[in-house]
Amino acid sequence: MSFTLEGVAMPTLDLALPLHAHDHSHEHPHDHLLQAVLHTRARSVALVQGLSDADCTVQSMPDASPAKWHLAHTTWFFEEFILAPHLPGYRVFDPAFRYLFNSYYETVGPRHPRPQRGLLTRPPLEQILAFRAHVDAALQRLTREAAPASLLELGLHHEQQHQELLLTDLLHLFAQNPLHPAYCAMPGAAPGPMPAAQNPEPVRWVSFSGGLTDIGHADERFAFDNESPRHRVWLDDYALAQRPVCNADWLDFIADDGYATPALWLADGWRWVQEQNIRAPAYWQTHGDGFHTQTMSLHGLQPLLPQAPVTHISFYEADAYARWAGARLPTEFEWEAASRRQPLSSATPAQFADHPWRLPLPADDAATDGLQTFWGGVWEWTASAYLPYPGFHPAPGAVGEYNGKFMSGQMVLRGGSCATPPGHIRPTYRNFFYPHQRWQFTGLRLARA
Repeated sequence: MSFTLEGVAMPTLDLALPLHAHDHSHEHPHDHLLQAVLHTRARSVALVQGLSDADCTVQSMPDASPAKWHLAHTTWFFEEFILAPHLPGYRVFDPAFRYLFNSYYETVGPRHPRPQRGLLTRPPLEQILAFRAHVDAALQRLTREAAPASLLELGLHHEQQHQELLLTDLLHLFAQNPLHPAYCAMPGAAPGPMPAAQNPEPVRWVSFSGGLTDIGHADERFAFDNESPRHRVWLDDYALAQRPVCNADWLDFIADDGYATPALWLADGWRWVQEQNIRAPAYWQTHGDGFHTQTMSLHGLQPLLPQAPVTHISFYEADAYARWAGARLPTEFEWEAASRRQPLSSATPAQFADHPWRLPLPADDAATDGLQTFWGGVWEWTASAYLPYPGFHPAPGAVGEYNGKFMSGQMVLRGGSCATPPGHIRPTYRNFFYPHQRWQFTGLRLARA
């Protein structure tokens, strides 16, 4: 079943929600979708439980946004695009919020400058939570006839994107604090088997046959517009490493002067390394002896696990490492084709964000017959520029600004991370960031011919 947004097909979502089974045999699809939206919005509020107004207000860099802004912006999205135009008699919570919490929708009107979001000490967090309650109550008044289901789904997935950003932005904020505060406590026990060995197993290669391959979204479940149209690409035979590059691998790269060898780097990357004095992944901590033994995480300062996937690296670093290793980064098409050999159902609960772990876990060495930690560990950089698929057309109006206008100068990542919400990971998902950005949970998996 699909719905149409201003003439553009927006397929419905297979919502496994809540996270346990329910009998929906007598429910209208609208009721299930609305429950999913409200569940997702409740999860956003749960993410800031225990944080102070100050924790939720400060902006640590222009690329990041305060937690309070994420909570307000996602709520503004529902008010601006769903409630105001579709719910008769809806009362806007505060007209000033249209300016304060618009992100990049030029069609909607002017907005508060992104680098100055951290200056919004007012409205306080309490008022933002009241704004959310006001909008949630109005969402429940949407009738089946009036509710724009395609926009409700888009709003749900938009909020999930901001849940991940909220966590990664908080990590960057807390990493600037010399007290190294923890966002949440470390769990008492691992949710799955943790390898006992201090060193990871050697890289093994999993081979894939090439040929004409279908790429892109194909079924009726939800997908963003940048995942379509489905089209065919030619792939040569290739192989992927069975696991992501891990911290022990990266320590070898550092020890071999990887950050000081210009022949390994793209010109822009080498300039970035020199100008920013980059010598290790973000959040790695050194002691007086110069050795990296700890990393900042959402659990505070933690030991650097040799077997865990390396994370918080830029595309430039990933590309340089692949060259140093005598390999390369996979294309996003190779990655997507390989995902058919590693179905999403094979992921363990430990790889998703509703478990208590908020950092990438080591690969399970027992998984010897395929690709390890393929889903929900770290976003994996690919060699593919973020460009439109053949035949792509953005939707008309403000919603058309969601993805299409960013298809320049960025690189594609695949797979999801430990901060990605459950239900937000799928084989065709195209995440994208600029080559120098690394405050997300970004890592890499090697490829070769």
